Amino acid sequence: MYILYLISPIFCAINYVTSYENYLLFCTFGTLIKSAMRYFIELQYDGAAYFGWQRQPDTATVQGTIEERLSMLLRRPTEIVGAGRTDTGVNASFYTAHFDSDTAIDCSQLVYKLNKVLPADIAILRIYEVEATKHARFDARLREYTYFLTSRKQPFRRYSAWHFAVDLDIEAMNRAAATLLVHDDFTSFAKLNSNNKTNICHISHAKWSVEEDGTLRFTIRADRFLRNMVRAIVGTLVDVGRGRYSVEEFKDIILSRDLSRSSAGAPACGLFLSDVRYDK
Repeated sequence: MYILYLISPIFCAINYVTSYENYLLFCTFGTLIKSAMRYFIELQYDGAAYFGWQRQPDTATVQGTIEERLSMLLRRPTEIVGAGRTDTGVNASFYTAHFDSDTAIDCSQLVYKLNKVLPADIAILRIYEVEATKHARFDARLREYTYFLTSRKQPFRRYSAWHFAVDLDIEAMNRAAATLLVHDDFTSFAKLNSNNKTNICHISHAKWSVEEDGTLRFTIRADRFLRNMVRAIVGTLVDVGRGRYSVEEFKDIILSRDLSRSSAGAPACGLFLSDVRYDK
C-alpha cells in the first residue's frame, strides 16, 4: 500500500494520459489509493516573449517558465497542466492550470513567492485546492478568446492589437460571425498537421463590438478551439469587412472544409485567451 501511495501521483499526471477515458480511469484509481492533493492556478501572461504555452526543450514557453520557478519554490520537480495550448505570441488575460502536491500548501504565500520570482510578463492571480480528479483541461466546459483590432495609431496598444488602417463594415462582419454558431465543422480554419482527432467545435458566441477608444473587439466562445482557429476566423472576417468576401462566401468557406479557402491568420499580438469556465 505504501508503494501504491508513492506512485499514485504518476497515475494522475497528464503526461501519461492519452484520452479522457484513461484520465478518468487513472484518477479514479489514484483516488482509491490516496492520491496527492491538487491545486488550481489562475494566471495571466503577455505571450510576446514566448513560443506558446506548451513546454518545449531549449525554448522559452509559459509552461516551462512557471514549472521551473514552481519546482524551485516547492523544492521538487513539479509539472503543471494547462487548460489548453496558446500559440507563439498569443496572450492570456485569464488562464487556468493545475499541479499536484503530496503536502499541503499555503496558497497565499505561494502566490506571493511565485510572483516575486516570475518575470514581469507572467502574473499569478490565485492558487486554491480542488478535488483530486478535477482537471484544468478536460473539465473545462467553455473557453473564450478576445481579439483586438485598431485602425488608428494607439501607443498603448502597439503590442496588444492588430493595427489595420482600412475601414471595415462591422455590420457585415457580425452577420458573417453569426453563421459560425450554426456550424460545427471548422476544418477550413484548422491548421494542417495538428493531429486533431476531430475538427468539430460548438461555438456559442461570436461578435464584434467597438470600444470607447475606437478599438474593435471580437469575442468568441466555444467548448474547444482548434490550433490557429481563432486567428484564421478573425483574418477571414476582416476580409468580409473590407469587401473581399460576402457573407454568403464566408458561409461557403466554412462548408468547403478547405483551409486554402480561408484568409491568412490575424497577427498573434491581438489575441487573448480571456476566460475558461468549469461546472461548479
